[in-house]
Amino acid sequence: MSGGLAALLDDVAVLARAAAASIDDVGSAAAKAGSKAAGVVIDDAAVTPQYVRGLAAERELPIVKRIALGSLRNKFLIILPVILLFSQFLPWLLTPLLMLGGAYLCYEGAEKVWAKLAHRDAHGAGEDRQPDEKTLVSGAIRTDLILSAEIILISLNEVADEAFASRLAILVIVALAMTVLVYGAVGLIVKMDDAGLRLAELPGQRLAGFGRGLVRAMPRVLAVLTVVGTAAMLWVGGHILLVGADELGLHQPYAFVHHLEEAAHDGTGALGGPVGWLVNTAASAVVGLLLGAAIVAVMSAAFHRGTPDRTGESAERVNETDETDETDVRQ
Repeated sequence: MSGGLAALLDDVAVLARAAAASIDDVGSAAAKAGSKAAGVVIDDAAVTPQYVRGLAAERELPIVKRIALGSLRNKFLIILPVILLFSQFLPWLLTPLLMLGGAYLCYEGAEKVWAKLAHRDAHGAGEDRQPDEKTLVSGAIRTDLILSAEIILISLNEVADEAFASRLAILVIVALAMTVLVYGAVGLIVKMDDAGLRLAELPGQRLAGFGRGLVRAMPRVLAVLTVVGTAAMLWVGGHILLVGADELGLHQPYAFVHHLEEAAHDGTGALGGPVGWLVNTAASAVVGLLLGAAIVAVMSAAFHRGTPDRTGESAERVNETDETDETDVRQ
């Protein structure tokens, strides 16, 4: 009996070691896959703070929490099931689907650029109004859907040779880790000014000075992140479309951008790596802006065709009011 028990315990120990090794392998593969998507994760962290800009301080973290929960729903109810099923049965559909998402990112980024350039004065009067939280959250979750799909697809590409169960486990770890990382960072960013206020109230002169500096700096930091977030939409969207077109057989656009990147890399010596990356990023952003602007133009023409000219109506009403007032005055 004791011999049988010892053999059983030995088998359990072997299984435990095998399970631990398997968990180790999955963790290592998840870390490797996640590191490949680090660039998109940084973009995601830069894009999200713009959605809570202008909110009351007490609403910032609840909104970030709602967006984070929406991100988890995106990943576990939409992205992971669809991507795993398609990778198993219809792998050729993944690239076109990702390109549709990239086109949406280009559209959203170009629309923000257009709004900034064309409607600054027109909307300036409404800047003090509180943004509609439902609209902000739904917009942030839509953008997260595309960025999260890009993260998961990049990660999947790194573990494509693994068994289905291993792929699932690795992608679940990546999805959870990236969500915690992105929205933890966003939560810290948007509450930095509150932390600065607390520090400014402390008796220590250095800490109080640092706190006041933090409070003064955060509006500028959030403004910069808004610009970076818009640029990130254009860059990621443009890059998705370039790479997708290359995979589908249209090689010239991506080859041209890659040629520019290599020329910058070879011509700048020790700084070749960062400079080449910047050139690739800038070229992808230009592609994203041009394609996004084309989509904005098409969407504007499609949705405004046949719509009454509200500006003209308003002007006519103002003229009618003025004429009525003049009549009243004469009488």
